Amino acid sequence: MNTRKTQLHPNQYFHIYNRGINRQDIFFESKNYNYFLEKYIQFVAPFVHTYAYCLLKNHFHLLIQVKNEGELQEAIQKKKEKAYYWHISNAFANWFKSYSHSINKMYGRTGSLFEEPFRRIEVTNDAYFSTLVAYIHQNPERHGFVEDFRDYPYSSYGSYLVDKPTRLRKKDVLDWFGSWEDYQTFHTVNNSQPTAISDILFD
Repeated sequence: MNTRKTQLHPNQYFHIYNRGINRQDIFFESKNYNYFLEKYIQFVAPFVHTYAYCLLKNHFHLLIQVKNEGELQEAIQKKKEKAYYWHISNAFANWFKSYSHSINKMYGRTGSLFEEPFRRIEVTNDAYFSTLVAYIHQNPERHGFVEDFRDYPYSSYGSYLVDKPTRLRKKDVLDWFGSWEDYQTFHTVNNSQPTAISDILFD
């Protein structure tokens, strides 16, 4: 499986993930996590639907769906972007570049911050989608950052349990699992790793 060259076609779902170059940190203090999401909203969110995310010290995970061609065209016109944004990977590249530039300036570092190109796996079946949502949210516990993934502040898990506006596809995800109770239950009883990433070097 080539996780670096898969094309991000409209309407398709993808597990997007990346880490710091040489496994170095990409987040250095708490404000970096929010800034990373702000940059995501600026560069990537107009072109995708976002279902789950988790940001860890040296890597991150996303579950997204590339918008359909009509939605992409509308987003391009709205943002007055050039046609190259049809190649959605450029939106991700610009996100990484913008964040890296700011981090380098803030912390007096130079050079690349992320591995290139970023990794992506197409989500091709219902079971993989369900397991991946839980897997992404459980990552902080898997890596020992917290004893309980539900306490981790830099993932989308808790956003589905509060009545607040969000850019996540909240209704779609809760409807997918059946209810917010079923969403929580699935996370606590399902602790498997999606088979599509079982041979990948990092979570």
